Amino acid sequence: MASSPRIAIIGGGPAGLTLGLLLHKHNISFTIFERRPKPTPSDLAKPSGSLDLHDESGLAALKECGIYEDFLKLTGECSEAQKVADKDGTIVYADKGELSERPEISRHALTNLLTENLPAESIKYEHKLFAVSRSTNSNSNSNSETEVELDFGAQGKQAFSLVIGADGAWSRVRNALTDTKPYYTGTQVITATIPNITKTYPHLSSLIGQGSFSALAYRHGVMSQRGSGDSARIYIFLSLPEQEDYAKTSGWESADFKNIKNQLLTDERLFGIFGEKIKDLISVACDEEAKLASSSTNTNTDPDSISTPNPSTSTGTPPEIKPNPIPMKPLYTLPPNTSFTHDPTASTTAIGDAAHLMPPWAGEGVNLAMWDSLLLSHAIVKAFKQSQTEGASFRTAFDPLLSTFETEMFARAGEKAEETVGNGQMLFGEDGAKAFKEFFESVYGPWSGDDA
Repeated sequence: MASSPRIAIIGGGPAGLTLGLLLHKHNISFTIFERRPKPTPSDLAKPSGSLDLHDESGLAALKECGIYEDFLKLTGECSEAQKVADKDGTIVYADKGELSERPEISRHALTNLLTENLPAESIKYEHKLFAVSRSTNSNSNSNSETEVELDFGAQGKQAFSLVIGADGAWSRVRNALTDTKPYYTGTQVITATIPNITKTYPHLSSLIGQGSFSALAYRHGVMSQRGSGDSARIYIFLSLPEQEDYAKTSGWESADFKNIKNQLLTDERLFGIFGEKIKDLISVACDEEAKLASSSTNTNTDPDSISTPNPSTSTGTPPEIKPNPIPMKPLYTLPPNTSFTHDPTASTTAIGDAAHLMPPWAGEGVNLAMWDSLLLSHAIVKAFKQSQTEGASFRTAFDPLLSTFETEMFARAGEKAEETVGNGQMLFGEDGAKAFKEFFESVYGPWSGDDA
């Protein structure tokens, strides 16, 4: 009987955790390496971005993991309701989410759900990957077989027969497969949190509602989602084409939130010509985030708000996790025609953002990542069973399955990338509110003016 493959999953986000859990269900051993420290219960209780999961992808993966019913219990923080407003805060479309079939869960709740169903020893935290290379090791039959060597710096080097990169936008694993790097989309986002919004700012709570809210105009936007602790997660989107280093050139890197707020609200190239309702939302979000930034306990390790390096100078190294007083980041994407160099002598691949990074305009990122995990797990399980019953090596059985998986993965991602580009043009045009309203009405029918 063939020996079990040594499998490494790089990255403990939704893609890596989902793949690990799917393999665990089939008693296939693996190790997840995550560069962040192990999150504490208090870390996971903090507000985070909300994710809507889709039937064919994210939800299908959770069902196969056997945790779908537990997932449903965690979907009450952010409803599926939608509100769209113009620059003055006038609601132009609203619904209660009654027609949506895409339940929302916070990123932290999803992370905790996946993690608590995995063996604790299967995740190695504080393991930052520095390099991926090839090594030749001898197996028990004295035959030489090429493996993938991972360099974790102070944690040493380890060799594996299969390495899966689920290490996000600045993937080290992807660097071993292609020279393609992410490029700037022309959009930047500032992330802030308003805690206890219903009690402290009831007028803003009423404005944004219990689900998702979008105020769009002049190629900019303010969006929000509800979260834990009666919080609201606020995303301030700025269209800044050809200004990738805006935070540096504008002096925002060393500014405090008071100065940032003043510029956001008075500069007519930003939000200076928006109405008072939206300015009030931005002002309060900046004030509340300033309080958080001044807290000694704020380490700003939320993946929603970590700054990312300039790809023109980056070698794909993940950004360091460090306190950042202004949680502003440029958004990046990979070309839709990205592909990998397939090497049958040493199995290496990537999934999720590591394979097909795109901005969040279509809500497909986490769903594509979990879909990748689901389908890749099928290929691994099939190859593993063949190696156990038919005598073939795992690599011999897996190589054609991996090639097929990657071809189909990039085809799926290409379709979603086109949808994402179209959504970005819709949301961040001159009158994004009108375009978004027309989108919802094309799906659900004319809006009656109710639920505003």
